[in-house]
Amino acid sequence: MNRPRVLIVGGGFAGLACARRLERTLAPHEARITLATPTDYQLYLPLLPHVASGVLTPQSVAVSLRRRLRRTRVLPGRAVGVDPDAKVCVIRRIDDETVDEPYDVVVLTPGSVTRTFDIPGLTEHAHGVKTLAEAAHLRDHVIAQLDLADATEDPAERAARLGFVVVGGGYAGTETAAALQRLTAAAARRYRRVDPRQIRWHVVDLAPRLMPELGDRLGDRALRALRRRGIEVSLGVSVAKAGPDRVTLTDGRELPCRTLVWTAGVAASPLVATLGAETVKGRLAVTDRLTLPGHDGVFALGDAAAVPDLAKGDGAVCPPTAQHAQRQGVVAADNVAAHLRGRPLRPYRHKDLGLVVDLGGHEAVANPLGLPLTGLPAQAVARGYHLLALPTGVARTRTVTNWLLNAAAGDDYVRTGFQHHCPATLQDFEQTTTYLGRDEIRARTAVRPGGPGGPAHG
Repeated sequence: MNRPRVLIVGGGFAGLACARRLERTLAPHEARITLATPTDYQLYLPLLPHVASGVLTPQSVAVSLRRRLRRTRVLPGRAVGVDPDAKVCVIRRIDDETVDEPYDVVVLTPGSVTRTFDIPGLTEHAHGVKTLAEAAHLRDHVIAQLDLADATEDPAERAARLGFVVVGGGYAGTETAAALQRLTAAAARRYRRVDPRQIRWHVVDLAPRLMPELGDRLGDRALRALRRRGIEVSLGVSVAKAGPDRVTLTDGRELPCRTLVWTAGVAASPLVATLGAETVKGRLAVTDRLTLPGHDGVFALGDAAAVPDLAKGDGAVCPPTAQHAQRQGVVAADNVAAHLRGRPLRPYRHKDLGLVVDLGGHEAVANPLGLPLTGLPAQAVARGYHLLALPTGVARTRTVTNWLLNAAAGDDYVRTGFQHHCPATLQDFEQTTTYLGRDEIRARTAVRPGGPGGPAHG
């Protein structure tokens, strides 16, 4: 008997939640489940600033897929194209071989990439904080700037080495700036020729407020907390040009800078464009059942899909957050099972539980269930939320141990050096140029052995 082939694209919050639920919902004879993902772990993105600052080790936020999955086949590769008519997904494996993966049902959870703009020098000089490799590289880079600033005799070079600019006043940018500023402030005590007062951190955002989703009160508290620590915050401006040793802002200011961190929002994975389907601000337009209209057996969710937010109504779509992605994965799995069994699908509905922003040390802001908190209570809620959201007891144990060890013993501020000679642009880390065009995909699927929609494998 041929089993229906269920292909899940992406191993993030949504993809892993979907795969685990399918394993529990569908019997082995009901479907063959495949998960296509370029990494063999689920990345807990909210704690990447802690990795970049060295508070957590990479293993704390990278949870092994094989520890979590029992009978799902893991295909190590990135989906670079989908032909929903032929029911084929094109996968570029981690060995760079391109293969065609046929399916009967596909669940698209390819996530998002860093959103960039046509700014001179941006892609050549900016660092991202979207992947584990980027976070590890950024830590090495920041410590290297302190090493080089301590070694140079040139005051201009020292000023540029000790100038750090973070673009993006959202959660990622604010937490990254806060975490790395603590790193450089503490590390500066170990450098005989680096004056801590020379270290300049600057957060830049085009929006008029810092983290407007938190509301005026909490946003202002976060702003004051950053400025108390010497972090300059410029709102209503952005980057006009990026160079190797300075950043030019749209208001004409030039900031000496050898470290430009770009966290100005995210965009849906380029995989979305390969389907030729309707989109909403770049995300696939799906129904509240997480199905793609006009395409049988195609589900989409997470950051790459504009899922209607039934809890808010008025045409709102769910924000690209971990709590929505994880819960959408569960509903998508239930709907895939219902689709295969010929049963009705259920809508996705979830009321946002609130947001937490960890500013390091004793500082944080949070609004759990709409309750505004600051200081230690907010920090307790933030870290408690992260511990509950981490998917395994091993990950929680590692995280708590790292937090306690860092609080008690501090850091040694060493560079690993394993990525010193590797390309380090946003495109290099996120591989945004590897996706195929629609004509390329159709050319592949038209000549695929067995033709479009070939027989299912047993």
